[in-house]
This record gives sequence, structure tokens and C-alpha cells, in this order.
Amino acid sequence: DVLVSIAQLATLGVEGVSHLTNGPRDVNTLFKKGLNEGVNITVDDNVVYVDLYVVLKRDVNVLETSHQIQNHVARAISEMVGMEIGRINIHVEDINYREA
Repeated sequence: DVLVSIAQLATLGVEGVSHLTNGPRDVNTLFKKGLNEGVNITVDDNVVYVDLYVVLKRDVNVLETSHQIQNHVARAISEMVGMEIGRINIHVEDINYREA
């Protein structure tokens, strides 16, 4: 729960992120915490693996914004809980054209 909250706050703090959206569901992830909030976190041998499902604002550079999200989330998790980051995947689910 703490890692999900850290990832959410760090992601939403990046300029160009509109909001997080629900991640994909299957039988294995039906009751997993965080997917309803756009975050899927797996911890294996104290290494954190993150999948983020985001909606970006229009007129942003998708690649640059994705890199900023990765950097913010990695730094936040490393500094706040001291865990190593294995991978942070950004899934751009949509672009919000109503929001600049």
C-alpha cells in the first residue's frame, strides 16, 4: 500500500500527467491492490517492479514525460523506502484532449 501511494503521488507530480487509469485485469490480478488506481507493483527479493497506467495531457512529449515519470517514481521509492528499482514501465492508455 505504501509503495502504491508513493508511485501514485510521484506520477501525478510530473507535469503533463492528467491522471492514472485502471490497469488491465485478469484472474491473477483480480484482487491485487493498486490496479484500480493505475499502479501495479511487484516486489521480488527487495527489488521493486512497477507498471503505471497513465493518461497524459495533450501537447506533451510522450517520451520525455514517460522518462520524467520513471525518474520521479524511482527516486521517490529509493529515497522513501530504500528499495532497489528493477524496472518502471509506463503504459500510456490515453491522451486527455480536454486538458492542456
